Amino acid sequence: MQCPDRLRLPLSFDADQLAADLVRLSATRWIDHFVTQNYEGSWSVIPLRAPAGARHPVKMIYADPTATDFEDTPMLAECPYFRAVLSSLACPLQAVRLMRLTPGSVIREHTDLDLSFERGSVRLHIPVITNAGVEFDLNRRRVIMEAGSCWYLRLSDPHRVANRGETDRVHLVIDAAVNDWVASLFAAAMRE
Repeated sequence: MQCPDRLRLPLSFDADQLAADLVRLSATRWIDHFVTQNYEGSWSVIPLRAPAGARHPVKMIYADPTATDFEDTPMLAECPYFRAVLSSLACPLQAVRLMRLTPGSVIREHTDLDLSFERGSVRLHIPVITNAGVEFDLNRRRVIMEAGSCWYLRLSDPHRVANRGETDRVHLVIDAAVNDWVASLFAAAMRE
């Protein structure tokens, strides 16, 4: 099956409960994204699932394409709604992170290799908090995502993000392996 570069999936989550779990992590230290050449401003991460055995913060936030075993981090244990969201996804979960882009920050255009349905690994985005000033461009076309919606984005294609708003933009970013459930979900989304 060939997928478009963006696909709003037929899943939706309660924006208030997503935001409440984010508040539960307010004392957690955000980890600066380590690929500093890809952004200006502040782009940071809280790992919720990480490669098994990873303890160094950079290794915990790195979506290692060679990793095969993943485990929940202590931060996920504090977030009942994030856990419910993840348990509703009937597919093998890999790295799961909260990714924050502060106001005035820009993620430069780049590609994330091997992240496509066709290659067997998908990255799902669920906006937790967002604002009208967020510009997410994939293949130079805007993607507008509301809090609580769920999107597949083929991020092996060129993409960039700018937060021109007044508030943080935080997404729950889920890497997962393609299985029959994912294939059925994507097929349903393409029929809509």
